[in-house]
Amino acid sequence: MRYIGGFYRSSSTKRRAPRPLSLFLSFLFLHRIYTNSGFLSSGSFRHFKPTPVPIVLELKDITLELPSGNDETKLLEGVNLHIPRAHFAAIIGPSGCGKSTLLKLIAGIKEHTEGSIHWDERDLSHEGDMRPDEIGYVPQFSIAHELLTVEECIESALKLRVRGLSPDEFEARLDRVFKEVTLEEIADRRVALLSGGQKRRLSMAMEMVSSPLLFLCDEVTSGLDPLSEDEIVKLMHGLSRKEDRVVLSVTHSLRHLSLYDSVVVLYQGRLAYHGLASALTHYFGIDKPEDLYPRLAQRRASEWHRSWEKHKTAYYEQAKLTTDSKSAADSTPEQKQSIEHSPTTPDETRSMAETRRIERPGKKKKEKPPEDKPHTSTPNPFSQFVTLLTRRWKLFFRDKGQLILQLALLFGFPCIVVLFALDGLPAIKSLSTPHIGSTFEKITAQAGISQDIAKSGGLVSGLIMFQVILLALMGSNNSAREIASERLILEKEKFAGLSPLAYIMSKTVFLGLIILAQSIWMTVFVNQVVGFPGSIVDQALQLILVNAALTFTCLGISAWARTAEQSSLLSIYLVGFQLPLSGAVLALPKMIAGVSQFFVASYWGWSGFIKAMRDTPYYGAAASVTQTNLQESKLCLWVLIAHCILGIIIAYTGAKNSRWE
Repeated sequence: MRYIGGFYRSSSTKRRAPRPLSLFLSFLFLHRIYTNSGFLSSGSFRHFKPTPVPIVLELKDITLELPSGNDETKLLEGVNLHIPRAHFAAIIGPSGCGKSTLLKLIAGIKEHTEGSIHWDERDLSHEGDMRPDEIGYVPQFSIAHELLTVEECIESALKLRVRGLSPDEFEARLDRVFKEVTLEEIADRRVALLSGGQKRRLSMAMEMVSSPLLFLCDEVTSGLDPLSEDEIVKLMHGLSRKEDRVVLSVTHSLRHLSLYDSVVVLYQGRLAYHGLASALTHYFGIDKPEDLYPRLAQRRASEWHRSWEKHKTAYYEQAKLTTDSKSAADSTPEQKQSIEHSPTTPDETRSMAETRRIERPGKKKKEKPPEDKPHTSTPNPFSQFVTLLTRRWKLFFRDKGQLILQLALLFGFPCIVVLFALDGLPAIKSLSTPHIGSTFEKITAQAGISQDIAKSGGLVSGLIMFQVILLALMGSNNSAREIASERLILEKEKFAGLSPLAYIMSKTVFLGLIILAQSIWMTVFVNQVVGFPGSIVDQALQLILVNAALTFTCLGISAWARTAEQSSLLSIYLVGFQLPLSGAVLALPKMIAGVSQFFVASYWGWSGFIKAMRDTPYYGAAASVTQTNLQESKLCLWVLIAHCILGIIIAYTGAKNSRWE
């Protein structure tokens, strides 16, 4: 009979009756197995006492259910794992079996519905999540800005995650990380020019800056060529041998199982195996690891799970994953029955004995328990704000396409406004020409002014609204993709301890400087050509706040949008509705206008700009053709300020909200 995952298969091979010499040799062979491996000659396990192993990560009955219509779908069910210190484990299984989900539960990205996760004897469900410096998580996507160099990415990660380093300590830690991940030769290369394997190593380096004790890698070898895959797996293996680190790697590849201390097999959300890679083929009754997935498909997940629960004690002891000195004799009745029905033929007994004697690769025995890792504090929000703002300006000047677009908008839009004003400039300028003379001359001049007002009133109002709409379009372009385009990087940096407040404030200051440049230049250039009278400061303030209101509103959209394309589309729609809903062109019914105009920034900017010219003929010219009520300039300022504040709050809540998918 052949042992396969707790079941036996009969063999049709006929054997000759044993001869006396064969019996004697078999006795010597079995006696050798008994003395060297701890197996009884009958094939059952000897009641030995394994050395206690300190378990640092433990999962107890982990279950994750998600609502699906009227029912609930279980992505994971009843998963139990024991992981000791200085351990390198692979999590394998067919696609959709819950590997990445399990890793996210351990990381705290997702919340399990049942069970508990323990780290270093702390119940994370009740005692809080792990500190950012305790855990490193390398997701499937890139977590680096492609316009930065390798060294700049690692420096930025170090500044955002580790506080209180002196300049010498900072450089020493950078050097150590570069050596650990072997990136010294490409330190000055931009991320966009890296190969797939180099990007994965960079992602791992950015996680290593805080020296985490738990290192989680999600499909970091997927899509790589064999050589790059070899390098990444060996790198993870090496990291697990430093500082008693636990490294868990989700992978589809079965090429390097011999490098792992243990292998976790998931199938349809259930745990099917966790033990030595060398015992994997024996447990599942397969000839080579590549046959694992077809073998799993031959039975239901619940059957594999029940089989594993019956036999896990023996395999846990074999892989040195036991939490205490309990022997097989202290197991549950089902486990005792499994142990008593172990392989009985010499070949099967020898196979189990040989796998039992295999030590974990590279594992060294420790004479004393590891010392606690000193706590690494996260930088305060202000320090993170400075780092983020510096990085954002660096990215701005390196993005040539965006830089050219911003310059084109900055200088091109004011020229367009002036171009539309050229034909009406004589009539507009005559509005501000003083008339001195007799009473008759004044009456004649006043009549001429009335005619000019009739001709130029619409042009004055139109030019003001044109500036407002163009600045609204600039605001949309400023921030529509600002957060959505780097959302995954933001999520990863929040996971590592980044303050969402520091992130939003860096965006606010960066965009604020761009807003000032765009709005002030628009005001000064158009005013100098057209010659709008009145306070240029009041006019500039209205246009600055219009630009800011649209910029920060679109920033809020970007923080909540699922993709950068979706955010851009919504922002364009928002700008498109500014003109008709403002009432500056078409008179809206009072009921609709009363509700919609409060949310339309262009209405308040246009109205406030016209009111700023109250003491000039321009005001009368614009007001004479306006069918919409004009608001006081101070009220317009306060409403626009409210728009800005509301947009920043929406952006903050959106950035704070988790969006890993």
